[in-house]
Amino acid sequence: MPANEAPTIVAPVRTLTLRELNRATLARQLLLRRHRLSVTQAVERVAGLQAQWPPSPYIGLWSRLDGFAPGQLVSAVARRRVVKATLMRTTLHLVSTRDYLAYAGVYRERRIGELQRQLAALGEEADFEADGERLAAFAAEEPRTRPELLALLGRPKLRIEERAPWLSWYGLAAHAGLVNGPSSSTWRSNTAGGTFVPTRTWLGADPGTGVEAAAHLVRRYLAAFGPASRPDIGQWTGLPLGVLDAGLEQLRLRRCRDELGRELVDLPRAPLPPADTHAPPRFLPRWDNLLLAHDIRTRALPDEYRKAIIARNGDVPETFLVDGFVAGYWSVERGRIRLEPLAPLPRVARRELEEEAAVLEAFLRASGKA
Repeated sequence: MPANEAPTIVAPVRTLTLRELNRATLARQLLLRRHRLSVTQAVERVAGLQAQWPPSPYIGLWSRLDGFAPGQLVSAVARRRVVKATLMRTTLHLVSTRDYLAYAGVYRERRIGELQRQLAALGEEADFEADGERLAAFAAEEPRTRPELLALLGRPKLRIEERAPWLSWYGLAAHAGLVNGPSSSTWRSNTAGGTFVPTRTWLGADPGTGVEAAAHLVRRYLAAFGPASRPDIGQWTGLPLGVLDAGLEQLRLRRCRDELGRELVDLPRAPLPPADTHAPPRFLPRWDNLLLAHDIRTRALPDEYRKAIIARNGDVPETFLVDGFVAGYWSVERGRIRLEPLAPLPRVARRELEEEAAVLEAFLRASGKA
């Protein structure tokens, strides 16, 4: 090294413990304390809410917001500030309208291409353009159900055992840019009766695509679930790493490692609470993203419980957290919360959990769902 050249100092990369990662994710998922935020703000902070099971967003918001009432979510959807659509991992999510318009085009493009490939492999017609445009025109008149739209196209009702018609429907819906109408987001016990409307009609614009869209998606993920690895981001988004890397390259990132030696990336000023931060008991709805947003899920789900919680078909039941980690299931029986711990709970933890269960029971009664 020349005498007049200063040595390069490389800052050591911080290694985060499992509990530090747990607390970071809980803080970003609004689960360390309840917050006073609007539904739209909360949905953006947590990068969207799983909505495959209609009650899930309501329970998820109750666990995260101070004073949440179901009508607040109904109003946010009706006022077009929050929208329900097929997005991450090809599942239904509630996201803010701003987020949907920022990145949903990435999912639309990839979904159309994948469905065309699947139909072609079955020897079926894979051109969605003509009927997709007709579908969009029908749904633009008023929110319509899937059977109504298929009937208007002169297509038969879908049968569970016939795969190709379902793939065709998904492709037509993607081409038409359909999102779910307000009636699809009400708190009910089943998924029947939902309606659809084109994005351009309902939200006034088409969703974004390309590198900027990927960057927005990755930024939203890291703000809600970071620090995280590239495979973590791929797991949550359901998108190829090549698409995500293009987005990552647009962001200023900080880097660290986990105890397994994996490189993690994060937003520069995102919170990293101490490992000993108190984590109160929390009740999670079915398919909560806290349990689905990482390639290695031990930061919230102990490995010894994984098979008990995540079924082979991907089903994830209602769970509860003790000290920040999944500790059992819960269900509602005759208006009461039934707890099923996966291991004996310490006396104090059990008391705190029962107190939180009583608050959930009161919420369900007030909502007419007990």
